[in-house]
Amino acid sequence: MAKAQETVLEINLGALTHNFNYLKSKLQPNTKFLAVVKAFAYGSDAICIAKHLQNLHVDYLAVAYTKEGIALRDAGITLPILVLHPQPINFKKIIEGCLEPSLYSPKILTEFISVAEQEVQNNYPVHIKFNTGLNRLGFWENDIDYIVTKLKNTNSIIAKSLFSHLAASEDKNEERFTKNQINTFKTLVTEFKSKINYSPWTHLCNTSGVINYPEAHLDMVRCGIGLYGFGNSTKENSNLKPIANLKSVISQIHKLEPNETVGYNRAYTAKHFEKTATIPIGHADGIGRQFGNGKGYVIINNKKATIIGNICMDMIMVNITDIECNEGDEVIVFDNSHKANELAIAVNTISYEILTSISQRVKRSILS
Repeated sequence: MAKAQETVLEINLGALTHNFNYLKSKLQPNTKFLAVVKAFAYGSDAICIAKHLQNLHVDYLAVAYTKEGIALRDAGITLPILVLHPQPINFKKIIEGCLEPSLYSPKILTEFISVAEQEVQNNYPVHIKFNTGLNRLGFWENDIDYIVTKLKNTNSIIAKSLFSHLAASEDKNEERFTKNQINTFKTLVTEFKSKINYSPWTHLCNTSGVINYPEAHLDMVRCGIGLYGFGNSTKENSNLKPIANLKSVISQIHKLEPNETVGYNRAYTAKHFEKTATIPIGHADGIGRQFGNGKGYVIINNKKATIIGNICMDMIMVNITDIECNEGDEVIVFDNSHKANELAIAVNTISYEILTSISQRVKRSILS
């Protein structure tokens, strides 16, 4: 693997294949696999990732917003694509792009039926979302009669699936809550199916649900973070491979005398004779201000170099007083050995935020 000569996000498709196969191995043969590729495939490259998953014969893709789904269609992705948070202004575009919306409220259901009828659709596939405890989006149990009536009174749409979202499937301390969610969902599915003359698919599990609650795999599972290399526990992280390596390079080395300051607002003061390295990556690239002032770090020649001072828009400065290095040397922000979830702990966030914050201006390099 070539050493970085500029800031670059390497995307390892071999690691993606490994993660897909590992998660798939947890499922029964007939359980379908939906891959979540929202937010530029968790900060990587949605088109590249979606094409690779399509080659791996994943069953479904999911995005958050219509624009993301349209971009995949424009790139030649033919898999069914679930739009998790559609807005009525985009309903016509959803139909034009053969995307499948999540319908989660009476208003959204009514408005999509209206657009589908205007577009002369017949049995257009939609996905009905129920709220079982996350309290973010979704119909309630007592909406079932309303939904069924609306579905029976139109030929324009058909419920392809019923689904919900687990709130704390990674947390063993919340096992009772999660099992209550699972039971609530199974109960409302039974009621829904008893009142309509066909049988929609059901899906509930995210990555942690796949790992921790096999009884809830149902007809399909939805995996996001696991595909990108994180399983929300130390044990499962060891079974997965992060697909992204964020690297950069030392632009310049400075020697500081005691009491000299570094960066904006003179936020760091040298305590003695010190050396710093300036690296071309900053908050415009996804390294937020919370990384600065001794909280975040990078790896240079296998040693941890603490970020000092305030994060700049395009640069960070790190302390290399005890590290042998030169201008032009490679810098690792995170990779398969120095993982994003470990960096996340240092700056009091989660791996999801570290990954999805990487700016689109950072060069992407695809590794097979």
